[in-house]
Amino acid sequence: MGQRLIFHVDVNSAYLSWEAAKRMAEGKEDIRRIPSAIGGDRDKRTGIILAKSIPAKQYGIRTGEPVSMALRKCPDLFLIKADFRLYSKNSRAFLEICRRFAPIVEQFSIDECFLDMSGTSAVYSDPVTAANRLKQTIREELNFTVNIGIGPNKLLAKMASDFEKPDRVHTLFAEEISEKMWPLPVGDLFSVGRATAEKLNKHGIHTIGELANRSLFDVQNIVGFKFGKQIHDYANGISFSPVAAVSEDAKGYSNSVTLENDVVTKEDAYRVLLALADSVASRMRLDGARASCISVTIRTNAFKNYSHQRKLSESTDVTNEIYENACRLFDELWKNNIPLRLLGIALTDLDRGGTYQLSLFEDEKKEKLKKMDKTLDHIRAKYGSGSITRGSIYRSSLQVGKKYRALEEEKRDNGEEKP
Repeated sequence: MGQRLIFHVDVNSAYLSWEAAKRMAEGKEDIRRIPSAIGGDRDKRTGIILAKSIPAKQYGIRTGEPVSMALRKCPDLFLIKADFRLYSKNSRAFLEICRRFAPIVEQFSIDECFLDMSGTSAVYSDPVTAANRLKQTIREELNFTVNIGIGPNKLLAKMASDFEKPDRVHTLFAEEISEKMWPLPVGDLFSVGRATAEKLNKHGIHTIGELANRSLFDVQNIVGFKFGKQIHDYANGISFSPVAAVSEDAKGYSNSVTLENDVVTKEDAYRVLLALADSVASRMRLDGARASCISVTIRTNAFKNYSHQRKLSESTDVTNEIYENACRLFDELWKNNIPLRLLGIALTDLDRGGTYQLSLFEDEKKEKLKKMDKTLDHIRAKYGSGSITRGSIYRSSLQVGKKYRALEEEKRDNGEEKP
């Protein structure tokens, strides 16, 4: 049996690249060449930076920082509001190209995936040449760039893709670990967040190589038994996680938001849940799916997460039904009026069939709700996702910011399992 061969494909500055590709197709300038960023509201100076161009980075603008701070650094920053429908469309498009090259593709996030290229040597004699062909195909067909990392497992492929950017192909095989990975700061190791890196630094572990060569016993004493074993293995390039192709039918739809101001009243929470239900149901309807399981997640201002789910007697794609169930789940979850930092809704147990069982009690109100959803979807498809908003959402007194991948660091410091 030959060595495993894994590619990790990562879109460069995904949100900004996808917005740039759309604008260039419309004959507008390439915003990647000017100080620009995705996220927040320029006029209100609220929200966070979700992605930034290389020229914006030269001003010191960082992903995850408040828009107000970014504008102080660069008053002429070209700021664009997020368009998650556009991002979903581009994500599907680049995944389809990846599936032309590999028998097994695992989506890891909206802008990255793993390809299991093991056993494809008869088709692609040289993996670097194959990766460059894939990279070039994405660039020519979709007009944005990717980085591709190549390694014998998912961990090393992902580490390789994070080397020099943008538009590059890098390898990281076992014999290259000591030269390419070990000199890097320990905080660059996948799953090691800022808090963990600081703990390791205090014990004299500053590089990935120092972590790899420290005894497992020492590392576990510093960060804990399970997580210590994980990052010690990672530092030595050890990972056995398979590339798992997940069928479309198994997927769900979710959306969550971090809140600029804590939620402290049920009324404000309901408004946020309506905005989430509206967004996630609209995306689901676009794919012709319905859900029979709804879950709600909350995060307190002490960063504790709670979730609850409910199975429905019939699958639905009606925003109001999803919203009402979400509110009931929220009521069951929220205790003692603890201030909340995050709210989320997820829809699973999907039915993608063209028809569904009509209830004997299908009433006129539900039909009106379906027609309203259809009208809103049509307006948004024609004029953009922000062209129309439900009144109850618009009246919310809260400033709502989009969830971003920067929150992953918090998860990593909690020792969550990764590839």
